[in-house]
Amino acid sequence: MGQDKHEAKRAARLCAVQALYQMDIATSDLDTTIEQFREHQFNNDVSDFKEVDGDYFEFIVRGVFDHQSRIDKIIDEHLSVKWRLSRLDSTLRALLRCGVQELLHTPDITSAILIKQYVDMAHAFFADAEGGMANAVLDKIAKDLQDAKDLQDAKDSQDAKNSQNERV
Repeated sequence: MGQDKHEAKRAARLCAVQALYQMDIATSDLDTTIEQFREHQFNNDVSDFKEVDGDYFEFIVRGVFDHQSRIDKIIDEHLSVKWRLSRLDSTLRALLRCGVQELLHTPDITSAILIKQYVDMAHAFFADAEGGMANAVLDKIAKDLQDAKDLQDAKDSQDAKNSQNERV
């Protein structure tokens, strides 16, 4: 994948966070928000990005929308006891939701790359400890998801061996 495609995905992530923030603050609906971003935010002269991967943007935003209960539950389970998702700043909440959506649904992208991009974004949006919080939460989630995958892979492997032994 070329550098331009990486930058287009990075831009899609940023736009997805902004879109979810807009949906949260302005209570705009999903389709209207996606349409507004496609018409007015992508590829404009003001943007730092030359190109936005519009399909990837939509994959993230629609994915968060479609799986928000599961995503929010996962985030809540990985926040410290004194924090709840509802207490977080809307931007940080949007950022974590996008990050978890990708961790759950893009196995072809390493979690370290995803986490770094979202942590960099958090540092760009905030001056305080939010970047560290985003890093800690996303890292814990990624490790738990990997542990669950490893456990499932081991179970599947054992099931396959048992099935072969039954045939012999």
